[in-house]
Amino acid sequence: MLAAMNILADAGGSFWMPPSSSSVAPEVDRLFYGILWTCTFFFFLVTILMLLFAWKYRYRPGYMPAEGPRHNTALELTWTFVPTVIVAVIFVYGFQRFMHMAIAPPDPYEIIVTAHMWGYNFTYPNQHLDDELHVPVDTPVQLVLNSVDVIHGFYIPTFRVKKDIVPGRYNKIWFAATRTGSFDLFCTQYCGEGHSTMRAKVIVQSLEDFKSWLAAASAMNLPPTEMGKYLFQTRGCNGCHTIDGTTLRAPTWKDLYGSTVSFQDGTSQVADENYLHEVIVHPNSKPMPGFDKIMPDMVGAGQLSEKDVNDLIAYIKTLSVHYHPSSLPSTAPSAQKAAAPK
Repeated sequence: MLAAMNILADAGGSFWMPPSSSSVAPEVDRLFYGILWTCTFFFFLVTILMLLFAWKYRYRPGYMPAEGPRHNTALELTWTFVPTVIVAVIFVYGFQRFMHMAIAPPDPYEIIVTAHMWGYNFTYPNQHLDDELHVPVDTPVQLVLNSVDVIHGFYIPTFRVKKDIVPGRYNKIWFAATRTGSFDLFCTQYCGEGHSTMRAKVIVQSLEDFKSWLAAASAMNLPPTEMGKYLFQTRGCNGCHTIDGTTLRAPTWKDLYGSTVSFQDGTSQVADENYLHEVIVHPNSKPMPGFDKIMPDMVGAGQLSEKDVNDLIAYIKTLSVHYHPSSLPSTAPSAQKAAAPK
């Protein structure tokens, strides 16, 4: 039955597990199903014996049970030896699988994962940064995990890999995806109000498709406002800020530029370029009433460069009714003057 459940998990998942999609997943499944069916067997064994004994030795009028033995050495050795052997087998097999999952093969493809409230950023060896994890199939991939704020969890159910992401240190995890497709990535540590929305996609591609995607993504050269919009969507800004005037966990960016903003200390200021630069580079320096100091230091963590900050400011300006950029005249002033009627 265990072999049948493993085949089912490899093919399309089971009642207990999603489909197996990494090289280490079958090992985890074998251990899981081994423990599951061992516990199931002993549950029914103990339950059936308990019911049989309860019926056989039930109280009946006039029935006097015979004096039974007070000690049975063979029975005590059996219920001591058998569980010990089972636990030892589980420990040895589980420890071997743990070491296999903890130690990556030589020279894996390395991707840096940065977690923040409430999203993930993935930095590739060529410094391209994305909010989706793209990996090549049948290739060992090692992830270097770090957090800019609180403890997060990194969990890909179909790969059977999970690791905590702890601020102030780096953890590592590796896997080799065995089939192409799109898979879910979840956070398993409660990290605040937006924990339930902290998820991403893992895109497994053939090696050729992965190389083509990485080359195209790295060559992306957008105008400042478009790049600012891209950064808003990929750096986790949209987890707290909105662009439609609604309020989440931080002030909306709609009509922010050029408006007068008030602070918790009672002062106020016009939200010009200097203000926007200051609150992005030095988050929580000027908190507004009704909002907590939850913005991580994305610049200090290396998630935003000075150019990125400028691109974000350019994008924020386009969202405001107070922004009225001037356009060049269709003809030069001298030409206009010459063309004017006398």
